[in-house]
Amino acid sequence: MSVDGWRSVLVLGGIRSGKSEFAESLVGEGGPVRYVATGSPAGPRGDTGDDPDWDARIAAHRERRPAAWPTEETGADPTRLLEIISGAKEGETLLVDDLGGWVTALIDPERQPADDVATITDLATAVRDSEARLILVSSEVGLSLVPLTAVGRAYTDALGTTNRAVADAADAVALVVAGQVSWLKQAVAAPAAEPAAVVEPASVAEPASVAEPVTPVVPATSPEVLTPTPTPAADDTAAADGQPAWSAPTMTLPALANGMLIQQGMSLPMPDEFTPPQVQDRLPTLDLGGAGFGKLQKVVEFAAATQGRPDPRPWRSPRVVLIRGDHNGGAAAGTLPGESRRLADQARAGEGPLARRAAAAGATLQVVDAPACGAMEEREVLSLEEVESALRYGWRLAEEASDAGVDVLVVGACGSGSGAAAAAVLAATTGAEPAAVLGRVVVPGAEIDDDAWMIRCAAVRDAMHRVRRSSRSAKQVLMDLGGGDIAVATGLILGATARRVPVLLDGPVGVAAALVTRDLAGQARHWCLLPDHGEHPAVKLGADVLGLTPLLDLRIGLGEGSTALAALPLLRTALTLAAALPVHPALAPDDETLAAQDSIDEPADPEAVPPSAWSADPDPADPADPVAAEAVPAQRDAAGDDAGTTEPAPSALESWFESAETDKPARGA
Repeated sequence: MSVDGWRSVLVLGGIRSGKSEFAESLVGEGGPVRYVATGSPAGPRGDTGDDPDWDARIAAHRERRPAAWPTEETGADPTRLLEIISGAKEGETLLVDDLGGWVTALIDPERQPADDVATITDLATAVRDSEARLILVSSEVGLSLVPLTAVGRAYTDALGTTNRAVADAADAVALVVAGQVSWLKQAVAAPAAEPAAVVEPASVAEPASVAEPVTPVVPATSPEVLTPTPTPAADDTAAADGQPAWSAPTMTLPALANGMLIQQGMSLPMPDEFTPPQVQDRLPTLDLGGAGFGKLQKVVEFAAATQGRPDPRPWRSPRVVLIRGDHNGGAAAGTLPGESRRLADQARAGEGPLARRAAAAGATLQVVDAPACGAMEEREVLSLEEVESALRYGWRLAEEASDAGVDVLVVGACGSGSGAAAAAVLAATTGAEPAAVLGRVVVPGAEIDDDAWMIRCAAVRDAMHRVRRSSRSAKQVLMDLGGGDIAVATGLILGATARRVPVLLDGPVGVAAALVTRDLAGQARHWCLLPDHGEHPAVKLGADVLGLTPLLDLRIGLGEGSTALAALPLLRTALTLAAALPVHPALAPDDETLAAQDSIDEPADPEAVPPSAWSADPDPADPADPVAAEAVPAQRDAAGDDAGTTEPAPSALESWFESAETDKPARGA
């Protein structure tokens, strides 16, 4: 579900908007469900004539819902629906589809529009007092034109009045437009005097961890920024700090200080589109001593676009953000208990491959703890509030990094089950087969655990089946599948984009987060660079969808973030050369060379040179021109005398052909 704690929910939407499918997805797995149909099989006109379209609609509804759901029809009596709702017991779920059919039986064309408000009020009272879980579907007519007929006006008025009354009585209201869900009203905590009204029975209730109050996921202060050294000193306090305490406020974050909300369709800056062509023209002119930068030209173009200058500066202040967020259930199959905490504490202590690579690259390191997630195959992994808090948390981390002078961010992750969560996000956003994007499970000793891989694959497929009717919006995907680590990484990329800070992706979590950012801000992917794919199938597919070409093909598997740090010195070398190398002297000579070239063949006294010497085609036969006579000697005959003619002597090639012609024997000899 998209909201927690509700007992009754009203789902509004237009025709073919997907409201019925979404309402059916709210039922959940298992539990007694009774389907209440308000539409008569005889057709909307109540006659017995053939109406193939109406029959097809009813058949589609019946085929979509499970056969185990008993169906009850209200018929032409409006009070029948009130009796069904009032008689439903605690622990039972009623799915009413839809209120438009009930209003059809309620109105009388001979009376004034929406005249029977008493029955509508009774319906709202029944919804408010019901002990069962209620899911009511209705058509939204508030955006429609006023009908021309009296019957049409009576219907729209009555249905609009019904929707308002039921929406006021229901705990939550959702609007479905073109398959996209927007919550107009969310459930609030139940009063202390009525705890049974919002608690599901044991047979259908979700695990206790979901029913508990949502724990805020944004810490009051950000984690400490570490500066690893190649030989770190022993410091027991770094590993003993543990996770920071989560604070209650979530609306006073720096990300919201300017009123910005992380929502779909945000307008964030784009890199400069004019500098990459300038780089392409400039790099071939540099004094490289070789053929060029090769694939590394892409990193120069990327840095030039993000910095807005054709001679980009090399990155001097990188920061690695290591996100730890565990996933429970089958996604974590094959992972040692407590492994992610050990890796995070190891990084905090300046040990392990990530910290050592950060020390060698001169990068700072920040270890971030994201909230643990539930089993994706069973229920939502996060609530909507947790997702929004995690997004703001990542945004805030990017803002703090930018304020500290960080000029490039590296995204890494070490949570258990994060690879399976990333594969589920790719399957939901790209339509990929989960088994094709789920990486192999490598256990200590560099051994492959195929049994754990199959458990992870089954968990992802079960999760995809559970959310098959859910919307594919960014926040919904994070709620259903992504979890805290991918949500924090998503906010980090968005915040970096807003601050014009480039991001180096490394591993499935970063790529999955970049895919999620497409629905929130499509500009974010243009600020991301992929140094290497690490031979991971999810990274390969995600990069192809994002339009990111890996710069290298090292296939290093040191963990997320380590590969990018291993490639960072090479990338910075390319930027340093592109910024420091001068233009080749042959293409841009200095002032002395230009002056020397300009003085070639220049006479000492220009006034002493006759005008014919300045012409482009002097006449060599002019005897009055001594320069021309000296420059073009007269032709001589075989005796050595002057021939007195201007006809040029034959070339060696012409002489050869002539001699060959004279030496040829006569025909018939």
